[in-house]
This record gives sequence, structure tokens and C-alpha cells, in this order.
Amino acid sequence: MSNNQESQVLAGKVAFIQGGSRGIGAAVAKRLARDGAAVALTYISSGERALQMVKDIEAAGGRALAIKADSADAEAIKAAIGQTMTKFGRLDILVNNAGVLAIAPLADFSLEDFDRTLAINVRSVFIASQEAARHMGGGGRIINIGSTNADRMPFAGGGPYAMSKSALVGLTRGLARDLGPRGITINNVQPGPVDTDMNPAGSDFAASLKAMMPVGRYGTAEEVAGFVAYLASPEAAYITGASLSIDGGFAA
Repeated sequence: MSNNQESQVLAGKVAFIQGGSRGIGAAVAKRLARDGAAVALTYISSGERALQMVKDIEAAGGRALAIKADSADAEAIKAAIGQTMTKFGRLDILVNNAGVLAIAPLADFSLEDFDRTLAINVRSVFIASQEAARHMGGGGRIINIGSTNADRMPFAGGGPYAMSKSALVGLTRGLARDLGPRGITINNVQPGPVDTDMNPAGSDFAASLKAMMPVGRYGTAEEVAGFVAYLASPEAAYITGASLSIDGGFAA
């Protein structure tokens, strides 16, 4: 497919990405913009990166908006979606990418970390999906970024994180029933280990994970973004309620 054809796939569409300033979220924002969508992305601490993302997308001929919004704050999420509607006039694609990872032995795991894990990894997904769906019409797409750890958690200390990502499996299935009659799909992408600032492929920890993977390597954020772009496209209209792994066989 030529670049020109690719740019037309999402032409006229508007995407909102929770947590879009770095890592997988940034790669998704760039890919959806490349495919023709106007992109709004939220950030909490990576302001310079978010503003640079907007500049890069606009320099390539796209449209973009960066919004500072804490995904643990329900009103901030709603306001960010409202800003997106004001700026672009519609909303077609929601990507719920914001997430946190807290790892600690069971005896030491703080209730504060537990509550924040649920607030950002689960509650924000529900709030954003509920709010975005108010504005979506037929052909709308909601894509959650889960984790292969919903299916396999091979080390101690990650129980609450695995639980939060498992929750998205059930939420995605349930909301598919609500949204399907309106022509809106919702799916859950479950990445395995991906080379990002938070989990670099060259670390000692990464070596232990690579040993569990048939392909023997970390994935790239761009590979995940390509999968998200497909689910956001018209070609994926018959896929909904699914949790789909892109994990190099980590959970095989």
C-alpha cells in the first residue's frame, strides 16, 4: 500500500488517546495521524514530549492537540474529551493507553499503589469509554491497551497489575454488548514486553523475559501501533469484544 493510500484510511476521523506522549501511546498517535486522523492526546508529566508530538504531526500535514489531564481524575478525562470535541468537532476513535505498573512483594504492596493501579488501569478506561461513546456514531472504535500479563504473570509482585489488565478483558466483552447495536466496536490489545523508556529491551530484567518468548526479542511500539491502527480501520468492523495478544508468544 502506498503512503498516499495509507493516509486516506482514517481521513476525516478524530482520535483521542489517553496517555499519548511517550512509548506505545506516542507511536499510536503518530501512526493514526499518518493514516489521516486528527489526533488529541493526553499527558500528565511529559509536557515537552507531548508538545513536540503535536509539532511533528502538524509539520507532516496532520492535525493534533495535546491536553494535560490526569487519568486518575474523572473530571479531567471528561474535560479533555470535551476539548477534543470543541477543537475537532467529532470523535471516532478512543485509545485507552494510560497505565501504571507497581511491583512489590505482597506483604509490602501499599494500598495507595493498589488504588492508583485500579484508578488508572481500569477506572479511567470505563470513564473515557462512557464519555467518548456519547459522541461516537456508527463506525466508532474503542481500543484498550491491556497486557499479556492478563494471561501470564511469571514473576512475583505483579498480582495487582495482572488483575487490572484482566479486568479489561471482561470490561471489553461487556461493553461490546452495549456498543455493538450502535455500530461501535471495542477491543483489547494485549502487548507483551515492548521496548520503551519504562521497560528497555537492553536491561537485565529484559533478558529474563526474552528467554520466555518464542521470538526471543522485545516488540516495538510501532508494531503495537500498527495493530491498533488496523483495529481502528474500516477493515476491522467485524471484530469486537476481543482481547488480542501481540506478545511474541510470551503467553503461548
